[in-house]
Amino acid sequence: MSDGFSVPEGAVWIGGAHPFDLHESYLNFRSDITLMRAPGRGILYLCADSRYRLWVNGVFVGRGPERAWPTSMAVDERDVTNLLNPGKNRIAMQVYSPGYSHFAYVHREASGMIGWLDIDGAALNQTGPGWKVRRDVSWSARVDRVSIYGTGIEDRDLRSAEDWVTADSSGWDSARIVQGSEGPIWQGLRPRATALPVEDVQSLQTPWQVRIGVAANASDDPHADLRRAFATSKPGTAPALLPRGTLAIRIFDLGESRACLGGVELTAAGGERLLISYAEKLREGELLLSDPETYCRMRQTDRFTLRPGRQVVEGFTPRGARYLVFALEGGGVAADPKFHVRLPVTPLTERPLPRLNTVLDGVGQMCRRTTLACLQDGFVDGVWRESSLWLGDAVAQDWALRAISDDPRPLLFAIDMAAEGADAEGLLPSVLPGEVPSYAVTDYNFSWVELLAGCATHPGIAEPEAVWQRHWGRLTRMLERMATFLQPDGMLHNPPGRRLFLDWSPMSRAEPNLTLNLRYLHALQLAAGLAERVGRTADWAKQAGALALALRGHLALDGWRESPGGEPASQLGLALLILTGTVAGTGAEALANRIVARSLNLDDGVISGQPALASPFMHHYLFLALQRLDRRTDIHAIIAARWGRWVKDGRTATPENWSIDFPDGSACHGFSAHPLGWL
Repeated sequence: MSDGFSVPEGAVWIGGAHPFDLHESYLNFRSDITLMRAPGRGILYLCADSRYRLWVNGVFVGRGPERAWPTSMAVDERDVTNLLNPGKNRIAMQVYSPGYSHFAYVHREASGMIGWLDIDGAALNQTGPGWKVRRDVSWSARVDRVSIYGTGIEDRDLRSAEDWVTADSSGWDSARIVQGSEGPIWQGLRPRATALPVEDVQSLQTPWQVRIGVAANASDDPHADLRRAFATSKPGTAPALLPRGTLAIRIFDLGESRACLGGVELTAAGGERLLISYAEKLREGELLLSDPETYCRMRQTDRFTLRPGRQVVEGFTPRGARYLVFALEGGGVAADPKFHVRLPVTPLTERPLPRLNTVLDGVGQMCRRTTLACLQDGFVDGVWRESSLWLGDAVAQDWALRAISDDPRPLLFAIDMAAEGADAEGLLPSVLPGEVPSYAVTDYNFSWVELLAGCATHPGIAEPEAVWQRHWGRLTRMLERMATFLQPDGMLHNPPGRRLFLDWSPMSRAEPNLTLNLRYLHALQLAAGLAERVGRTADWAKQAGALALALRGHLALDGWRESPGGEPASQLGLALLILTGTVAGTGAEALANRIVARSLNLDDGVISGQPALASPFMHHYLFLALQRLDRRTDIHAIIAARWGRWVKDGRTATPENWSIDFPDGSACHGFSAHPLGWL
């Protein structure tokens, strides 16, 4: 990622007083510093494992850091000049660590933070034993995970909470030194690579729906509690005074799927429970609350037990949703709740979209909203279910983003993160960062080569050769390892222990697989082009030629097959035949005609005699193939037909597949927004 970061002397990683405060740990850190005068410039440098929230002199500043590998943790640089005053200044930081790895964080059996304050060029207030720390016991450590992808449910008893941001901390424990600025747990530090997010706080006025029901006994599963309460409640009007034993459920529609964090200010008698949940879609006009028995194990419901009096209730971790759900138990007092939502946004310099026609303009705006919603610390595939940075998805998402911005940071971040996370054999991770071998996708290695090659045409990258040279060793090592998976038939076979993704479609995955090997061929061709441009010696062009020759075994008398003697080639396979130059001339035009005809047929199921329909994601490769044949009109026709159908249906974002009727299907997925780059 970076050559390192200059850390002032004395700044060390600090943690809680007890070294085994690891599982679902919320640590409150405090430090006071006295300034003789107001600074000309005050910069706070911060990093935490794994997530933090920061206040300076009682003012909420923001949350971070950027996702990172333990080998190079990302340091946020925050200008706090306007928050610092002559005299005593108070820095308060809450750090959360789930105690296990997930799809945006790699756990190393430790939790902590490091930071320092730069006042007009002088490093002050470095983290060390002078800082105070206390575990926040109001957050339960006995919680389920939100999903297979993410961290834990938040279950907080506010009766045990203290106003720790401003309270006297003299009786707290001294922070424990975990390691120096570099060490065995966190090997290095680097500057943040993506833009610092900003948070817009909006009040929520009129609920989309209100439901009234009976409060049930709480279980260990807040999400199950909400599902039961929702099923037994009825639409109605919430009274000003909600009696004990009753429950009011208010649902707010944000209008589009967003990264968000719900909150409420209210009065309580004490002991009432508030559930805050997140949902993304409706089914037959009714809100669909996720079922944790399905594939992704989704349970996006946090629970708060209220203390007596007026209070503001918010969770720690932003989730993702279009619909915010607040289920409040009655306590016999006038709660007078005021609801709000925090909306983290990644700042971006945009340029306007071109005007085309009514349908395509609507598609462009839908894809723009999706692209921006799925832009956090780098590209994430969807805000609701995962918020994970997938290496393969970044290809389509980069194509979309460059249509509205010259900012190259998300692209370079994906490239660098993948390279840094390569395994001992040189193969790349599929989730950045992530220790999820079950999701190690072979064909995503080829996506990384495509991202490298894409630097050559990115409007924000002046010297793509420098990016290639920086990663040349990793590129060589990966392709060398991939070559060892070639079998006597001259074809790449998917290695044991790695997934074969290809596409989210009913296409054949029988091996030797045409589409897999065409992705490999495309990557070899791109890599050979990079080598030629920078004057490197490589035999990738020779390997590509041998592979192209071996692929002829997939050509039968009646056309190309996904495997010899197997199913006919899919839409994606046909597109890659064109894109790699395996089929050219009139043959390529004939394949393109079949591709276009299948996409313009809006039947999303299997159609006898036609190639398997590619997913929205992989239509990006279909469009690349059509562009190679200068068939831009066909690209726009497909976008108008398929993505235009979503606009006509009133969708505000692009779903992850043509049908998302399955319970975990996401209504806002960044990889489906790539038509933005084709408009």
